[in-house]
Amino acid sequence: MYAVLETGSKQYRVSAGDTVQIERLAVEAGQPVTFDRVLLISDNRKVSVGSPTVTSASVVADVVEHTRGEKKVTYKMKRRKGYRKTIGHRQELTVVKIKEIRTQAEPRASEAPAIESPSPTTS
Repeated sequence: MYAVLETGSKQYRVSAGDTVQIERLAVEAGQPVTFDRVLLISDNRKVSVGSPTVTSASVVADVVEHTRGEKKVTYKMKRRKGYRKTIGHRQELTVVKIKEIRTQAEPRASEAPAIESPSPTTS
C-alpha cells in the first residue's frame, strides 16, 4: 500500500516504514505528525484518487530529526563589467519516518455513539 501526500508544495510517494526528507516542519523531534493532504491512495486492489484530496485519508509519521540539505552554489557574472557574485543556499529539512496510512477516519473518544433511552409508554 502506498500514498501520495503533499507538504511544502511538493508531493511524495510514501509507504509504511519509509524515511523521507521534507521541508522543515514546526514539530519537535520524536513527536508524531499527521499529513491530511493525501492526493492518492493505492493498495494492491484499488486506487483512490482525490479531487483534490482523498476524503478521510491521512498519513501518520514520526519526526526523526531536523537537518540541513546540501549547499547549492549560484554564481552570477556580467562580462566586462567587473561584476561577480557568489550566492549559497542550504535548505532546512525534516526527516520523518512513515508509521501508517489511514484510509478511514478513526472515531474519537469524545464522539461516543448515542444510546437510545426507552421512551415512556402509557397504558
